[in-house]
Amino acid sequence: MRKAWLLVVVGLVSILVLAGCGTKSKEDVTASLSAKVEEMKGYESNAKMTLQTGAEPQVYEVQIGHNKPNYYKVNLKNAEKDQSQIIIRNDEGVFVLTPALNKSFRFHSEWPQNSSQAYLFESLVNDIKNDPEATFTATEEHYVFETKTNYQNNKLLPTQEITLSKKDLSPVSVKVMDPDKKPLVLVEFSDFKFDASFDADAFDVKKNMTGARASLELPASGPVTEESDEFSAMTPLDTPAGTDLKEETVVETANGKRVVMTYEGTKTFTLIQEKARNSEVPTSQLVNGNPADLGFTVGAMTENSLTWTYQGVDFTLASKDLSQEEMLMVARSVQGAAIK
Repeated sequence: MRKAWLLVVVGLVSILVLAGCGTKSKEDVTASLSAKVEEMKGYESNAKMTLQTGAEPQVYEVQIGHNKPNYYKVNLKNAEKDQSQIIIRNDEGVFVLTPALNKSFRFHSEWPQNSSQAYLFESLVNDIKNDPEATFTATEEHYVFETKTNYQNNKLLPTQEITLSKKDLSPVSVKVMDPDKKPLVLVEFSDFKFDASFDADAFDVKKNMTGARASLELPASGPVTEESDEFSAMTPLDTPAGTDLKEETVVETANGKRVVMTYEGTKTFTLIQEKARNSEVPTSQLVNGNPADLGFTVGAMTENSLTWTYQGVDFTLASKDLSQEEMLMVARSVQGAAIK
């Protein structure tokens, strides 16, 4: 009997020791993530991104490809609003493609290294590594970190919750939260493949533009179809305190209607809207700035301006008074707010 009890005790002790050995600390997991980034050749994944920054949630399909060291492709699709954009980084620079218009912006930019990117694995790992105050918990299947974000011009989304699979450290979900810990951006990964292989031209701008237009059943080049000049102008819901709309002017140009809104007060700025035009041949505009993630679309930001296209309308926000963070705030609030 005594021998039997001894065997039970030894067995329990062994289980506890093994369980203790299997428990990883925050430092252990962070070190493993760093090693993963160093060892991997790249990855590809699919995700669903839900934005809660507007009047209604907007859902995007996101396809991500990364080939080390510096090749990236992010395809953002919103089927409901017919929004589709592709961000590409290759040896020639960083490009933001809008296939429906046959147009792209080209940047000399450090994207994606210059700020947090909720759908890029190595960006999430860097945010974990660079935040000494990050919190860490482990569940049966996941590791969960809460860290500070690194959005250079966005204090409205200061923290994020990153959930990783215990099995292979791949990302499961990311919640980007406001100061009240309310999730405004949710990225849910449906699959993730490390060390993916890519075709030689997978990150070629011309190939991606042609392929995307084909999927939209648009010609790669040729005559531009007739388009209606009609569109509903929008007004920003968020402006700096003490700044109000002073004047709204409608100008008739050779390309149709242009709406110019002038805001004055503590901060002055101008918002210009006009119908976006399809280009007969692929065109690329060089921008001395950086891609600007507005959530519902990706625009181009310089020191004193922000341009973007949304629902077939080109927007230009120009100001010498607004900070880049304020320009982003105003631009994000323009979506869905029709002028009465």
